[in-house]
Amino acid sequence: MTDNNIEEISEFRFETKYKTNQKTELLWILSHAVHQWPWIIMALFGAISNAALASIVPIYIGRAFNEIVNPPTPLALIGRFALIIGISQVVRGFLQFCRNFGFEIIAQNIEKYVRQELYVNLLGKSMTFHNLQSVGDLMARATNDVREVNYMFSPGFNLVFGSLNFLFIPLIVGPTYHIALIATPAAFIFLYVLALWHYLKILNPVTNTVRSTFGQLNSRLAEAIDGVEIVKGTAQEDAEIERFRKNAVDYRDSSINQGDIESRFLPMLLLGITMAVGLAHALLLFQQGLISIGDVIAYFGTLSMLGFPTFISLFAYSQISLGFAGARRILELIKTENKLDQNVEGFAQPIKGEIEFRDVCFGYNDDEPVLQNINFKIKPGQTVAIVGQTGSGKTSLVKLINRTFDVDSGEVFIDGVNVKDWYLESLRNQISIIEQDVFLFSRTIAENIAFGKQDATKEEIIEAGKEAQAHDFIMSFENGYDTIIGERGTTLSGGQRQRLALARAFMTSPRILILDDSTSAIDSETEDRIQQAIFRAAEGRTTLLITHRLSQIRWANLIVVMRKGKVSAVGTHEELMQSSKSYQRIFSE
Repeated sequence: MTDNNIEEISEFRFETKYKTNQKTELLWILSHAVHQWPWIIMALFGAISNAALASIVPIYIGRAFNEIVNPPTPLALIGRFALIIGISQVVRGFLQFCRNFGFEIIAQNIEKYVRQELYVNLLGKSMTFHNLQSVGDLMARATNDVREVNYMFSPGFNLVFGSLNFLFIPLIVGPTYHIALIATPAAFIFLYVLALWHYLKILNPVTNTVRSTFGQLNSRLAEAIDGVEIVKGTAQEDAEIERFRKNAVDYRDSSINQGDIESRFLPMLLLGITMAVGLAHALLLFQQGLISIGDVIAYFGTLSMLGFPTFISLFAYSQISLGFAGARRILELIKTENKLDQNVEGFAQPIKGEIEFRDVCFGYNDDEPVLQNINFKIKPGQTVAIVGQTGSGKTSLVKLINRTFDVDSGEVFIDGVNVKDWYLESLRNQISIIEQDVFLFSRTIAENIAFGKQDATKEEIIEAGKEAQAHDFIMSFENGYDTIIGERGTTLSGGQRQRLALARAFMTSPRILILDDSTSAIDSETEDRIQQAIFRAAEGRTTLLITHRLSQIRWANLIVVMRKGKVSAVGTHEELMQSSKSYQRIFSE
């Protein structure tokens, strides 16, 4: 497999490091882990060798004890035993470092690639997906759930593989003293596996609930913060606090439920019984003269090594279970299919600007149509005003042009080519939509203006600012075009945000320009200047205006009147004032 594969996502295709198997969360995680094979080899070698060297301590202590109880004891021999133990534990410390370092590198690399895979996948999702997705829950999956996948490897698998080998040390060492000593560790391993299987069977659904309730908690938090102005404006703080409290209680209860299951971890009881039975068995063999006292001490020392995997498994397997729950939620997002397709082999030519809607029907839900039987045609270079009452479907209509959404039935054509047959990137690069609710990034003003043209020069940015009547207010800031604006442009007024959005549109020189009530937050004087800029910008390109302002409607070549999701009338201002009651009603209100 090459380093740079193309991963196809429903709407777009992105270059990714490698392709993953998304059939199940286990296969998905393994398809990420397999690319970390050098670090896996290093980590597993460290884990196995670490456990083997750990057994040297009780073995040589037992030998030393046999020498001491049977004098004379050569001091050099005891010194040699101590030296062997000391050197082995220094080497063991290095190998333990290799194990920890290897698993940590694996965990961090997998987190990076999972985060990247999820991010590019989310960018490739359609607006239908994003409109239905809770931002808070999405952020919980993209941050905390991805982090849980990291923790699944380190400390999760790190501790599991690091401790798993300790289970087999008594099984291997015990029979070297007496074959009967294999019975106790063998019984423990069998019962340990059964208890662990039962533990994980109960724990897995609970950890799923923990991750789910955390997503709901995060969703409520994000929603309240995003809408804090409305919350405060309507004095609903107490109601929102109560809603958040309920989500916090649900998350707390699910976490307590997890803790309750962990507190009843049966292998802890098995360990105590095993240590008692194993010691009693060894002492019985000693009493019968079948093993020495040093063998008893060595055997009990190796038997005590069972404590490491037992104690660790309480935490490690819970972490792994949480990691799988997080992976399941991430994969659920990734596997959500879209109806849109980038259509890389599609039509890609400079747009002339002809637009045609032919028997178009569309709805966000199957049982709630927003647009019905839309039919009209726009010639290249025309300026078209789309008017209608709130909820008549104006914004939904224009978003079908660049395939923000896809039609349910019928067809939308640009230059005689169905928009579905266009190469999506080529189509969208030549269409610019400026909405009433302008989104600006928490970056400099210059970066926001040049967002659609990353290689724009400073002169081009300034020229676009001037055309949008934004240059004067930009220069009033201390840092001018290098001023960093707040998230979503909250440090700017509505009119300033809209003028920056216009500048961003002018920068890309789109062949089709769509203005969705984009001058609603601008004063009359500034509006006159912006309208002149829009008028100049509209020359040579198709322009669609969603507006209620008569001053903008009058100079449109064509007016489309929308009513209840249908085209009520099409014509000029003078024609519609004579023939369309819906159009007359707009200006009489």
